[in-house]
Order: sequence, then C-alpha cells, then structure tokens
Amino acid sequence: MGSNAFALVLTLALVARVSPAQRKCQLSGLWRNEQDSLMEISAVRDDGSFQGKYLTRVTLASACARASPLLGAQQQPGEGGWPTFAFTVRWDKFSNATTAFAGQCFVDTGGKETLTTMWLLREAVGSLKEDWKATRVGRNIFTRKRTLKGKILPSLSPSCLDAASPGPW
Repeated sequence: MGSNAFALVLTLALVARVSPAQRKCQLSGLWRNEQDSLMEISAVRDDGSFQGKYLTRVTLASACARASPLLGAQQQPGEGGWPTFAFTVRWDKFSNATTAFAGQCFVDTGGKETLTTMWLLREAVGSLKEDWKATRVGRNIFTRKRTLKGKILPSLSPSCLDAASPGPW
C-alpha cells in the first residue's frame, strides 16, 4: 500500500472516531423555526459578530412581511461547550417593532444542529399608558435548512404583490 493510500486510511479512521456531538455548531447558513420563518446568517467574523436576514411568517401588522436585517454576536464556547449568541431583528418596512433573540447552538448525537432561542419583541406604542402591552416574550427552536451555497433567502421571500399564495417553503 502506497504512502498516499495509508494516509487516506489513517485520516478516515481518525474522522470516524469523532462523534457528531463533538462537531462544532456553526451559526452561518439558513435556519427554519417551528413557525416556518427563515433566517440566513452570514459567516461569523473572528470577533464573533455576524449579520443576516430574517423572513418571518408571523407578523403584528397586516402588511406583507419582507426579509428584515439582523445583527448579532456569538460568544465563543468554552471547552466542550456549545456557543451562545444574541441578535436583533429590525422588522424592516412593514412593522414598527424590534425583536431581540438570545440562544444557544447544539449538535445532537445524530449530527442535527439546533438553535434554541428566547425572544423579546418590542412594539412601538403611542403613550406611556400603553407601555404595558408593548413587549411580548417567546421561544423559538431553529433547525438547519440544507441548501446550495450562496445567498438563498432573497429567492425564498414571497412577493408582497402575491401575498395570498403560499411561499416556496
């Protein structure tokens, strides 16, 4: 057996010994939550910051939802840990609200990546008397949506001219 073949066999043996749970959880990519909303996160920079787009399927407004910008940061995980992160979404052009998400990324023993999050949504109100109803809290679980490389979210955004028809989810 040649040295290249031996190196290949050795590499495959070492890779097979790494369990899926030991894989790093990567935030970048396309994610879907249980409400069928989509989120696309760009590459996480060395300082932990990232940006992306969020397309909600749930709106406070009667207007058509559009992909909205998100900005966030990831805390680098400790030894054997999974990364925590936070991001905000400014609901662009269809709502006067902002949502802050905080969560953690996990990989199960089968290799499935999951983001668990809690969120606070703040809606603008007209007076201090209405402040009591301006904040909502909730939980979302996101799973990775496998796609081809490249920015995919804009191509999945439903047209607001044809909002009555279902999107290509």
